[in-house]
Amino acid sequence: MVSLRIRSRQWIVDEADQIIMGEGRKEILETIEKTGSINQTAKIMKMSYKGVWGRIKATESYLNQKIVNADRKNGTRLTAEGKALLEKYRTLKACCIEADNRCFDQLFKETDE
Repeated sequence: MVSLRIRSRQWIVDEADQIIMGEGRKEILETIEKTGSINQTAKIMKMSYKGVWGRIKATESYLNQKIVNADRKNGTRLTAEGKALLEKYRTLKACCIEADNRCFDQLFKETDE
């Protein structure tokens, strides 16, 4: 029998199904943490600066709080709210993967009978 596994993705969306947080935004925030730069983040992710900034602004607008602080002198950093959002999403993702794997195993794994 072919070995199967489950792959799933989670998005946090608003009432109109607009993405507030997902894998792409997680990667944006993680890359900003590493590089301290929206421009570098855009290059690494092969996105436009405007595309990265637009996603940040969309999330900030919905949450009504800043998640990124961009400063020409000191670079770009996640705010406390941005760090908290990133950590909550990571925790959510881990919990979902655990639950998905548990359900998958119950339904698709062969028993040793």
